[in-house]
Amino acid sequence: MSETSSYIPPKVWTWEAENGGAFAGINRPTAGAQHEKELPVGKHPLQLYSLGTPNGVKVTIMLEELLAMGHTGAEYDAWLIKIGDGDQFGSGFVAANPNSKIPALMDESTEKPTRVFESGAILMYLAAKHQALMPEDPVLRPECLSWLFWQMGSAPYLGGGFGHFYNYAPEKFEYPINRFTMEVKRQLDVLDQHLADKQYMTGDEYTIADIAIWPWYGQLLFNRSYDAAEFLDAESYTNVMRWAKEIDARETVKRGRMVNKVRGELHEQLRERHDASDFETKTQDKLEAAE
Repeated sequence: MSETSSYIPPKVWTWEAENGGAFAGINRPTAGAQHEKELPVGKHPLQLYSLGTPNGVKVTIMLEELLAMGHTGAEYDAWLIKIGDGDQFGSGFVAANPNSKIPALMDESTEKPTRVFESGAILMYLAAKHQALMPEDPVLRPECLSWLFWQMGSAPYLGGGFGHFYNYAPEKFEYPINRFTMEVKRQLDVLDQHLADKQYMTGDEYTIADIAIWPWYGQLLFNRSYDAAEFLDAESYTNVMRWAKEIDARETVKRGRMVNKVRGELHEQLRERHDASDFETKTQDKLEAAE
């Protein structure tokens, strides 16, 4: 290692709010609501409270896929949760997700509104509700769920580990970057070997496993996350890249990527989505031009 450290952990850790890099303003070691704020409720069966991060994109892609398949019960309102402003700590959001992380889904079509939080749980809930995008085959279904849970367990090493220390941390240190780069490249190799003889994660069928994995690993290879594609030698993962490009070309994925997006090209940002026509009329470039 090129750096030395004089840090010695104390016997009992105490929180210093000014430490923590890019997210110091919102990270804290306690849970629960920090202010009163009710969540808005729109006209559709499903109410999504989210942001266009990989975990949020999973759900908006899923909903757009379901709508494209003709499942009208998947119609949704997508409300923007500005995590940098602390929206996730409002009383209404905490009631929808006590973990204060996006996304959170409320199903208003049930006898009593049903809350679902954790992106993997939301994908499973929607797949079961609409009987779609999860294999019925007794062998392929557990394969699909295994890859879904692989993503849920692996992505924290990619985001909170590699992404944080490579891109967000206030200082760069060799040890954590090397540690998490090694793990992310191992994960990419797992995917690359698996996809060598498969079109999608479970074979010929596009499923919630692909929808869960693509926003994290596909967009990483396209350099949309952490500005790290060259550093990770993205082009060397040829099977993952082929799979990622195929999914990226889906119109449903293009729409899903736009919802609750607050960065990048203005014509690709649909910060809130309340109708299918919003993709044509309410992207951020059009809203700002009308001001």
